Amino acid sequence: VKLYFYTWSLIADFVVMDLIQTSSDIDCVCAAVHGVCYGMVGDNLPSRSDVVQLYKSRNIHAMRIYNPDQEALAALRGSGIFLILDVGGLDEVQRLARDPSYAAGWVRSNVQAYYPDVLIRYIAVGNEVPAGDTGVILPAMQNVHNALASANLSSSIKVSTAVRFDVITNSFPPSSGVFRDPSGFVPIARFLDRTGAPFLANVYPYFAYKDDRGQNIRLNYATLQPGTTVRDNGNGLNYTSLFDAMVDSIYAALEKAGTPNVRVVVSESGWPSAGGFGASVDNARSYNQGLIDHIRNGTPKRSGAIETYIFAMFNEKKKPGDEVERNFGLFFPNKQPVYPTTFPN
Repeated sequence: VKLYFYTWSLIADFVVMDLIQTSSDIDCVCAAVHGVCYGMVGDNLPSRSDVVQLYKSRNIHAMRIYNPDQEALAALRGSGIFLILDVGGLDEVQRLARDPSYAAGWVRSNVQAYYPDVLIRYIAVGNEVPAGDTGVILPAMQNVHNALASANLSSSIKVSTAVRFDVITNSFPPSSGVFRDPSGFVPIARFLDRTGAPFLANVYPYFAYKDDRGQNIRLNYATLQPGTTVRDNGNGLNYTSLFDAMVDSIYAALEKAGTPNVRVVVSESGWPSAGGFGASVDNARSYNQGLIDHIRNGTPKRSGAIETYIFAMFNEKKKPGDEVERNFGLFFPNKQPVYPTTFPN
């Protein structure tokens, strides 16, 4: 079966067993927790504090927000919810790249003002920065990292950037994966390796399945359901899901970049419940529940839980683009589930 691996973007969730360092320099072992991306581009969404309570009531223990929304950060104080904190859009990334003093002020206002009451885990410097602007990512990451180091927080909070899956090319078979723009992304991978930060990737089997129109990629393979096995003759591994194959192609690219120890965190993944080819409540439930249940096992190439963030908490009816973009939510704005999902304790 020939598979085509494409990428696009949206928002997804999850968190794994790891060591975190608190402000009192005490390391605590955190049990595997699960996260969901909290997008806010919608009508009549609940208050930030109600959203935090919904996360807690549903055993969702990690969140990603796409800018340092002060109300959301205040609502997260003392919640015990881990956080990926995005810096905001491209303009903000460019400012952080140009001015180390601006980065220091950003860290003071949005990190030091809240941490450790808010369990900020990673700072994402850019989300799917367009190909022509990727040159600003590394200097912005370096400035934010240096600001964290000056505040004695760089061992606790790691700096990365969230990328579209299509920064990887030759992704089938997974062992052939390589960075499309090595001059841009190999230095980023080396920065992550040096600082102990993960590679944040938005991984969407849905868009590969949609573009293929079911010609080569079977629905069960795309939605983490049993029934299809694909062998990678390059590494001798067998794949039963497109998600695993996509993640392992990223690991292959990191190995070729000389950074095999950099961990992949899936910063977005999900499946829409309406609005396009293959988008249905049944398929969305199959994929997202399958993902929640699956990621604790790792991939054929990398054992151990995969830290993964599901996109998204709510249907966001103000999002631009195709109709599917507005139907990735696990919940309606009234906090009722679009379909049942169960997050483990």
